[in-house]
Amino acid sequence: MLAHYGDEGGVYAGGTELLLAMKHEALSYRHLIDVKVIPGLSSIHQRDGVVEIGATSTHRSIERSALVRQCQPVLAELESHVANVRIRGTGTLGGNLCFAEPHSDPATLLLVLGGVVKLEGSAGAREATVEEFIAGAYTNALLPNEILTKVIVPCARPNHRAAYLKFQVHERPTLGLALWLETPDDGRTFTAARVAVGCACPSPSRAPDMEELLTGPRAEVEKRLPDAADAIGDLTELADDHEGSVEYKRNLIRVLLRRAFRKALGEEVQ
Repeated sequence: MLAHYGDEGGVYAGGTELLLAMKHEALSYRHLIDVKVIPGLSSIHQRDGVVEIGATSTHRSIERSALVRQCQPVLAELESHVANVRIRGTGTLGGNLCFAEPHSDPATLLLVLGGVVKLEGSAGAREATVEEFIAGAYTNALLPNEILTKVIVPCARPNHRAAYLKFQVHERPTLGLALWLETPDDGRTFTAARVAVGCACPSPSRAPDMEELLTGPRAEVEKRLPDAADAIGDLTELADDHEGSVEYKRNLIRVLLRRAFRKALGEEVQ
């Protein structure tokens, strides 16, 4: 159907972003292709150390999935705070990633969890990391006649810790920060780290050049958190907008990184 309708056809899943964009004439399609009717596209199951989430799985179904809560609880928690319950009950994870709305939560966390998307079309199937898939604000790496069919997320391991925090005043988040840590001794030392910032820049992005600052003994890492936060701000394309100035967002990174570090270790965060 995509090949038949060409530029006049658009894929429709939850429609929470698509219909709004069409209402404001940011997008225009003569034909909407409903992919929710494709069998299996809303399934969630575990395989070989990963949880596979069908593209039309709603945020609400992921939030409430016992399998997701068991395999990757931080993702289930994030989904419980996406927008509001009406949006969560309609909007889909696949649609969220495809629309690549800058002020959105899931992609930022999926970056640090090592999320991968499966893409299928007339030319066959392929996989891409979430980082490769989201090419910029409202831009993805889908090829012509191709759809996203699955989101693949590695299951958490006993030596992994992860957290996602966001600051939000208006309808959409001002800034979101995701943190993933590897610890062989229950939080006394850290052998690897990943951090990503979203909602404050054109697309969510990691800061791999500074992630080494978050490895080593806990006492040393805690001392380096302010420097790490400043480095993240320098490496991220923060933008002045109605949500706040660049300097304001830099300060948010400092606050959220410190809180995410404690939350990832299971400590109470005010």
